[in-house]
Amino acid sequence: MPQRNHRAAIVGTGAIATAHARAIAASGGRATLVAVADVDLDRAKAFAQTWDVTRAYAGLGELLREERVDVVHLCTPPKLHAPQAVECLQAGVTALVEKPPTLSLAEFDTLIEAERGSSASVATVLQHRFGAGALRLRRLADAGELGRPLLATCLTQWYRDEAYYAVPWRGTWQSEGGGPTMGHGIHQFDLLLSVLGPWREVTAVAARQARPVDTEDVSMALVTFENGAVATVVNSVVSPRQTSELRFDYERATVEVEHLYGYTDDDWTITPAPGQEDVAELWAQGRSTVPSGHEGWLSAVLDALDRGEKPPVTAEDARRTMEFIAALYASAFTGERIRSGQITADSPFARGMEGTGAPWEKVRNP
Repeated sequence: MPQRNHRAAIVGTGAIATAHARAIAASGGRATLVAVADVDLDRAKAFAQTWDVTRAYAGLGELLREERVDVVHLCTPPKLHAPQAVECLQAGVTALVEKPPTLSLAEFDTLIEAERGSSASVATVLQHRFGAGALRLRRLADAGELGRPLLATCLTQWYRDEAYYAVPWRGTWQSEGGGPTMGHGIHQFDLLLSVLGPWREVTAVAARQARPVDTEDVSMALVTFENGAVATVVNSVVSPRQTSELRFDYERATVEVEHLYGYTDDDWTITPAPGQEDVAELWAQGRSTVPSGHEGWLSAVLDALDRGEKPPVTAEDARRTMEFIAALYASAFTGERIRSGQITADSPFARGMEGTGAPWEKVRNP
């Protein structure tokens, strides 16, 4: 497959931008960081100097007018993702958007429409799909080597103190779109969905237990999938012993991973059912040193662009995950079981994840 050098820019030079810059630098010349932008121009200049970039701008619009770039990595706060991605698409530049890609399903559908009218694409950064363990699990599951999926658990139990929420855009529906369901657990349950496929129904609860936020700080869901599998999903930012865990129970084996913010192959284990020891041998054949993270994700993006294809995770892929989030909130705030496809354009939970409103008082100014 012929490879070319892709000219890249980063917009938003906060903490997550470093992971993107590292991934670009590790691409082996397949991508080059040529410009950065941030509303704080001094911060943009300092970031540019760190990564040996000659041009820094105070905004995306100026960058797009002055630079010839192929892709823009959007590392800005969530409320800016949709308008900035649309701006990139209108300029014919592919937008690689950090999670969550938008604040609502309605906003996400504006991205899909903008992509249809553009020569470029939009993709969401959900990097845990691309570690070696996840790739191997999907390959064996799709080939039927593990048997039928029966049960899964998905835990994102993290800890964020009150100082974390001192950043003004955190903990509000208007700026962050939601709590740990939107901004923290999304990585784990997106991987869950990528393995188990289309979900059918969600029953959920959400609560504000301890943090001074308008959003939830804990949520839990029971999920039924089209293939008959059932799963539990937990998202938290009030758990002092932090962990990220996924467990898949198939007919022939249990496959598990436990990590925190990124996994390696050593974090995965497989336990064959009695008499099914050959499954462990199949798993061992796929060992790899590729961890989950932005480098593996960017490599997959560049592979797709070199083939002339949409980069992963496509708008269609990410929308299924966003619909799951909306369904979780809808179930938690209405007490109803929510089916896939039930949240239509006229639903309040399509217009915003808080939908009809959280059952607790707001504590922050918009």
